[in-house]
Amino acid sequence: MAAFCSFRRGLAGLQVSLIISFLAAASAGNFYQDFDITWGDGRAKILNNGELLTLSLDKASGSGFQSKNEYLFGKIDMQLKLVPGNSAGTVTAYYLSSQGPTHDEIDFEFLGNLSGDPYILHTNVFSQGKGNREQQFYLWFDPTADFHTYSILWNPQRIIFSVDGTPIREFKNSESIGVSYPKNQPMRIYSSLWNADDWATRGGLVKTDWSQAPFTASYRNFNADACIWSSGASSCSSTTPSSTSTSGQWYSQELDSTSQERMKWVQKNYMIYNYCTDTKRFPQGLPPECTATTLS
Repeated sequence: MAAFCSFRRGLAGLQVSLIISFLAAASAGNFYQDFDITWGDGRAKILNNGELLTLSLDKASGSGFQSKNEYLFGKIDMQLKLVPGNSAGTVTAYYLSSQGPTHDEIDFEFLGNLSGDPYILHTNVFSQGKGNREQQFYLWFDPTADFHTYSILWNPQRIIFSVDGTPIREFKNSESIGVSYPKNQPMRIYSSLWNADDWATRGGLVKTDWSQAPFTASYRNFNADACIWSSGASSCSSTTPSSTSTSGQWYSQELDSTSQERMKWVQKNYMIYNYCTDTKRFPQGLPPECTATTLS
Protein backbone atom coordinates (compact mmCIF):
# COMPACT_ATOMS: atom_id res chain seq x y z
CA MET A 1 0.00 0.00 0.00
CA ALA A 2 2.88 2.37 0.83
CA ALA A 3 4.40 1.71 -2.58
CA PHE A 4 1.06 2.40 -4.22
CA CYS A 5 0.64 5.69 -2.32
CA SER A 6 4.15 6.70 -3.32
CA PHE A 7 3.31 5.79 -6.89
CA ARG A 8 0.18 7.94 -6.80
CA ARG A 9 2.10 10.90 -5.37
CA GLY A 10 4.35 10.66 -8.38
CA LEU A 11 1.56 11.31 -10.85
CA ALA A 12 3.01 14.50 -12.22
CA GLY A 13 2.31 15.83 -15.68
CA LEU A 14 4.14 14.51 -18.70
CA GLN A 15 6.98 16.69 -19.98
CA VAL A 16 6.32 18.03 -23.41
CA SER A 17 8.04 20.09 -26.05
CA LEU A 18 6.14 22.17 -28.59
CA ILE A 19 6.99 22.07 -32.24
CA ILE A 20 3.86 23.65 -33.67
CA SER A 21 0.97 25.80 -32.63
CA PHE A 22 -2.68 24.99 -33.17
CA LEU A 23 -5.69 26.89 -34.39
CA ALA A 24 -8.23 24.30 -33.25
CA ALA A 25 -8.89 21.88 -30.76
CA ALA A 26 -10.12 21.64 -27.27
CA SER A 27 -13.74 20.75 -26.98
CA ALA A 28 -15.08 19.88 -23.58
CA GLY A 29 -17.97 17.89 -24.51
CA ASN A 30 -21.62 18.09 -24.69
CA PHE A 31 -22.82 14.75 -26.00
CA TYR A 32 -25.57 16.34 -28.09
CA GLN A 33 -22.99 18.49 -29.86
CA ASP A 34 -20.18 15.97 -30.18
CA PHE A 35 -21.79 12.58 -30.82
CA ASP A 36 -24.49 10.75 -32.72
CA ILE A 37 -26.23 7.69 -31.33
CA THR A 38 -25.87 5.19 -34.16
CA TRP A 39 -27.65 2.04 -33.05
CA GLY A 40 -29.58 0.41 -30.23
CA ASP A 41 -33.20 1.41 -30.85
CA GLY A 42 -33.46 3.65 -27.79
CA ARG A 43 -30.99 1.77 -25.62
CA ALA A 44 -28.49 4.63 -25.83
CA LYS A 45 -29.54 7.79 -24.02
CA ILE A 46 -28.14 11.29 -23.64
CA LEU A 47 -29.14 12.74 -20.27
CA ASN A 48 -28.57 15.73 -17.97
CA ASN A 49 -28.64 18.34 -20.74
CA GLY A 50 -25.96 16.51 -22.70
CA GLU A 51 -23.56 15.91 -19.82
CA LEU A 52 -24.17 12.16 -19.48
CA LEU A 53 -24.53 9.34 -21.99
CA THR A 54 -25.57 5.77 -21.16
CA LEU A 55 -25.41 2.62 -23.27
CA SER A 56 -27.54 -0.42 -22.47
CA LEU A 57 -27.50 -4.05 -23.53
CA ASP A 58 -30.28 -6.61 -23.28
CA LYS A 59 -30.85 -9.91 -25.02
CA ALA A 60 -32.33 -8.23 -28.08
CA SER A 61 -29.60 -5.66 -28.75
CA GLY A 62 -26.70 -3.59 -27.53
CA SER A 63 -26.14 0.07 -28.42
CA GLY A 64 -23.50 2.49 -29.61
CA PHE A 65 -22.49 6.00 -30.62
CA GLN A 66 -19.87 7.78 -32.70
CA SER A 67 -18.32 11.23 -32.85
CA LYS A 68 -19.59 13.80 -35.30
CA ASN A 69 -16.00 14.85 -36.02
CA GLU A 70 -13.11 12.95 -37.52
CA TYR A 71 -9.65 13.51 -36.04
CA LEU A 72 -6.12 13.18 -37.38
CA PHE A 73 -4.02 13.18 -34.20
CA GLY A 74 -5.14 14.37 -30.81
CA LYS A 75 -5.58 13.70 -27.13
CA ILE A 76 -8.96 12.15 -26.39
CA ASP A 77 -10.32 11.81 -22.84
CA MET A 78 -13.51 10.12 -21.72
CA GLN A 79 -14.76 9.18 -18.28
CA LEU A 80 -16.48 5.78 -18.13
CA LYS A 81 -18.27 3.85 -15.42
CA LEU A 82 -18.53 0.24 -16.50
CA VAL A 83 -21.31 -2.36 -16.16
CA PRO A 84 -21.46 -3.39 -12.49
CA GLY A 85 -22.08 -6.81 -10.96
CA ASN A 86 -22.06 -9.87 -13.16
CA SER A 87 -20.87 -8.41 -16.47
CA ALA A 88 -19.57 -11.70 -17.89
CA GLY A 89 -19.97 -11.93 -21.65
CA THR A 90 -20.31 -8.18 -22.18
CA VAL A 91 -17.82 -5.91 -23.90
CA THR A 92 -17.69 -2.14 -23.61
CA ALA A 93 -15.61 -0.83 -26.51
CA TYR A 94 -14.21 2.71 -26.74
CA TYR A 95 -11.90 3.36 -29.66
CA LEU A 96 -10.75 5.47 -32.58
CA SER A 97 -11.16 4.03 -36.06
CA SER A 98 -11.16 4.86 -39.74
CA GLN A 99 -13.11 2.81 -42.26
CA GLY A 100 -12.30 0.27 -44.95
CA PRO A 101 -10.20 -2.89 -45.32
CA THR A 102 -6.94 -1.05 -44.60
CA HIS A 103 -8.35 0.91 -41.66
CA ASP A 104 -6.44 2.26 -38.68
CA GLU A 105 -7.75 1.76 -35.15
CA ILE A 106 -6.74 2.46 -31.55
CA ASP A 107 -8.69 0.35 -29.06
CA PHE A 108 -9.80 0.26 -25.48
CA GLU A 109 -12.09 -2.72 -24.82
CA PHE A 110 -13.38 -3.66 -21.39
CA LEU A 111 -14.13 -7.35 -21.05
CA GLY A 112 -16.74 -8.11 -18.40
CA ASN A 113 -16.46 -10.82 -15.78
CA LEU A 114 -18.32 -12.59 -13.01
CA SER A 115 -19.12 -10.59 -9.89
CA GLY A 116 -15.99 -10.22 -7.79
CA ASP A 117 -13.61 -11.01 -10.64
CA PRO A 118 -11.72 -8.15 -12.27
CA TYR A 119 -12.48 -6.58 -15.60
CA ILE A 120 -9.87 -7.07 -18.30
CA LEU A 121 -8.77 -3.93 -20.14
CA HIS A 122 -7.86 -4.97 -23.69
CA THR A 123 -5.80 -2.63 -25.90
CA ASN A 124 -4.87 -2.95 -29.56
CA VAL A 125 -3.45 -0.87 -32.42
CA PHE A 126 -4.33 -1.41 -36.07
CA SER A 127 -2.45 0.19 -38.94
CA GLN A 128 -3.27 -0.38 -42.59
CA GLY A 129 -5.75 -3.06 -41.55
CA LYS A 130 -3.22 -5.03 -39.48
CA GLY A 131 -3.83 -5.48 -35.78
CA ASN A 132 -2.75 -8.42 -33.59
CA ARG A 133 -0.98 -6.05 -31.21
CA GLU A 134 -2.91 -6.86 -28.06
CA GLN A 135 -1.89 -5.96 -24.54
CA GLN A 136 -4.25 -6.70 -21.66
CA PHE A 137 -4.37 -5.39 -18.12
CA TYR A 138 -6.22 -5.65 -14.87
CA LEU A 139 -7.04 -2.31 -13.24
CA TRP A 140 -5.93 -1.18 -9.79
CA PHE A 141 -9.46 -0.07 -8.85
CA ASP A 142 -13.08 -1.14 -9.35
CA PRO A 143 -14.07 0.46 -12.69
CA THR A 144 -17.78 -0.06 -11.92
CA ALA A 145 -17.88 1.89 -8.65
CA ASP A 146 -17.17 5.33 -10.09
CA PHE A 147 -16.12 7.17 -13.23
CA HIS A 148 -12.49 6.94 -14.36
CA THR A 149 -10.71 8.71 -17.20
CA TYR A 150 -9.45 6.68 -20.16
CA SER A 151 -7.23 8.62 -22.56
CA ILE A 152 -5.65 8.12 -25.96
CA LEU A 153 -2.81 10.42 -26.95
CA TRP A 154 -2.08 10.00 -30.66
CA ASN A 155 0.60 12.04 -32.36
CA PRO A 156 2.93 11.37 -35.30
CA GLN A 157 5.58 9.80 -33.06
CA ARG A 158 3.62 7.66 -30.61
CA ILE A 159 0.32 6.46 -29.17
CA ILE A 160 -0.04 6.52 -25.38
CA PHE A 161 -2.88 4.78 -23.57
CA SER A 162 -3.56 6.21 -20.10
CA VAL A 163 -5.92 5.52 -17.21
CA ASP A 164 -6.59 8.40 -14.79
CA GLY A 165 -3.48 10.08 -16.17
CA THR A 166 -1.28 7.03 -15.64
CA PRO A 167 0.29 5.71 -18.85
CA ILE A 168 -0.20 1.98 -19.29
CA ARG A 169 1.03 1.45 -22.85
CA GLU A 170 3.06 3.23 -25.49
CA PHE A 171 3.15 2.26 -29.18
CA LYS A 172 5.88 4.17 -30.99
CA ASN A 173 6.16 4.97 -34.66
CA SER A 174 8.43 2.22 -36.04
CA GLU A 175 8.17 3.01 -39.73
CA SER A 176 11.98 3.10 -39.86
CA ILE A 177 11.97 -0.70 -39.44
CA GLY A 178 9.06 -1.32 -41.77
CA VAL A 179 6.14 -1.26 -39.31
CA SER A 180 3.15 0.75 -40.52
CA TYR A 181 1.84 3.47 -38.21
CA PRO A 182 -1.55 5.22 -38.10
CA LYS A 183 -0.84 8.68 -39.46
CA ASN A 184 -2.73 9.27 -42.71
CA GLN A 185 -6.33 8.22 -42.05
CA PRO A 186 -8.61 10.45 -39.98
CA MET A 187 -10.56 8.51 -37.36
CA ARG A 188 -13.83 8.92 -35.50
CA ILE A 189 -14.43 8.03 -31.88
CA TYR A 190 -16.74 5.05 -31.42
CA SER A 191 -18.17 3.31 -28.40
CA SER A 192 -20.51 0.37 -28.00
CA LEU A 193 -21.83 -2.07 -25.44
CA TRP A 194 -22.49 -5.50 -26.89
CA ASN A 195 -22.72 -9.20 -26.18
CA ALA A 196 -19.55 -11.17 -26.93
CA ASP A 197 -20.05 -14.22 -24.76
CA ASP A 198 -18.56 -16.43 -27.47
CA TRP A 199 -15.10 -15.10 -26.50
CA ALA A 200 -15.09 -12.24 -23.99
CA THR A 201 -14.99 -14.05 -20.63
CA ARG A 202 -12.61 -16.96 -20.14
CA GLY A 203 -12.50 -17.54 -23.87
CA GLY A 204 -16.25 -17.94 -24.11
CA LEU A 205 -16.64 -20.47 -21.28
CA VAL A 206 -18.71 -18.04 -19.19
CA LYS A 207 -21.90 -16.88 -20.88
CA THR A 208 -23.97 -13.74 -20.37
CA ASP A 209 -26.56 -14.05 -17.61
CA TRP A 210 -29.53 -12.35 -19.22
CA SER A 211 -31.42 -12.37 -15.94
CA GLN A 212 -29.10 -9.49 -14.96
CA ALA A 213 -30.09 -7.38 -17.99
CA PRO A 214 -30.25 -4.59 -18.87
CA PHE A 215 -26.51 -3.96 -18.55
CA THR A 216 -25.56 -0.28 -18.52
CA ALA A 217 -22.31 1.65 -19.00
CA SER A 218 -22.10 5.42 -18.43
CA TYR A 219 -20.00 8.18 -20.01
CA ARG A 220 -19.24 11.76 -19.07
CA ASN A 221 -16.62 14.55 -19.38
CA PHE A 222 -15.55 13.91 -22.96
CA ASN A 223 -12.70 16.15 -24.06
CA ALA A 224 -10.86 16.29 -27.38
CA ASP A 225 -7.74 18.40 -27.76
CA ALA A 226 -7.26 17.36 -31.34
CA CYS A 227 -6.88 18.15 -35.01
CA ILE A 228 -10.33 18.00 -36.57
CA TRP A 229 -10.35 16.71 -40.14
CA SER A 230 -12.98 18.23 -42.40
CA SER A 231 -13.29 18.54 -46.19
CA GLY A 232 -9.81 17.12 -46.71
CA ALA A 233 -8.05 19.54 -44.39
CA SER A 234 -6.88 19.65 -40.78
CA SER A 235 -7.86 22.33 -38.28
CA CYS A 236 -4.26 22.39 -37.04
CA SER A 237 -1.60 24.72 -38.34
CA SER A 238 2.16 24.22 -38.39
CA THR A 239 2.91 27.66 -39.74
CA THR A 240 3.47 29.46 -36.45
CA PRO A 241 5.88 27.65 -34.11
CA SER A 242 5.49 28.68 -30.52
CA SER A 243 7.26 27.78 -27.31
CA THR A 244 4.65 29.33 -25.05
CA SER A 245 1.30 28.10 -26.34
CA THR A 246 -0.37 25.47 -24.18
CA SER A 247 -2.68 24.32 -26.97
CA GLY A 248 -1.44 21.28 -28.83
CA GLN A 249 1.24 20.20 -26.36
CA TRP A 250 0.20 16.62 -27.01
CA TYR A 251 1.44 16.86 -30.62
CA SER A 252 5.06 16.38 -29.59
CA GLN A 253 4.47 14.84 -26.19
CA GLU A 254 6.57 11.94 -25.00
CA LEU A 255 6.97 10.08 -21.74
CA ASP A 256 9.54 11.55 -19.37
CA SER A 257 11.49 9.27 -17.03
CA THR A 258 8.90 9.55 -14.25
CA SER A 259 6.08 8.61 -16.61
CA GLN A 260 8.11 5.71 -17.99
CA GLU A 261 8.59 4.41 -14.46
CA ARG A 262 4.87 4.68 -13.76
CA MET A 263 4.11 2.75 -16.94
CA LYS A 264 6.65 0.06 -16.05
CA TRP A 265 5.01 -0.25 -12.62
CA VAL A 266 1.60 -0.82 -14.20
CA GLN A 267 2.98 -3.31 -16.69
CA LYS A 268 4.87 -5.24 -14.03
CA ASN A 269 1.93 -5.46 -11.65
CA TYR A 270 -1.18 -5.42 -13.85
CA MET A 271 -0.34 -6.56 -17.39
CA ILE A 272 -1.73 -10.05 -18.02
CA TYR A 273 -1.01 -10.44 -21.75
CA ASN A 274 1.54 -8.96 -24.11
CA TYR A 275 1.72 -10.04 -27.75
CA CYS A 276 5.40 -9.14 -27.74
CA THR A 277 6.20 -12.02 -25.41
CA ASP A 278 3.90 -14.61 -27.02
CA THR A 279 6.43 -16.79 -28.82
CA LYS A 280 3.89 -19.60 -29.30
CA ARG A 281 1.67 -17.25 -31.26
CA PHE A 282 4.56 -16.06 -33.42
CA PRO A 283 6.70 -19.17 -33.98
CA GLN A 284 8.44 -17.57 -36.96
CA GLY A 285 9.60 -14.69 -34.75
CA LEU A 286 8.05 -11.84 -32.84
CA PRO A 287 6.82 -8.79 -34.77
CA PRO A 288 9.69 -6.41 -35.56
CA GLU A 289 8.49 -3.65 -33.23
CA CYS A 290 8.75 -6.09 -30.34
CA THR A 291 12.45 -6.66 -30.67
CA ALA A 292 13.25 -3.01 -31.32
CA THR A 293 13.38 -0.38 -28.60
CA THR A 294 10.27 1.25 -30.03
CA LEU A 295 7.48 -0.44 -28.12
CA SER A 296 6.60 -0.43 -24.47
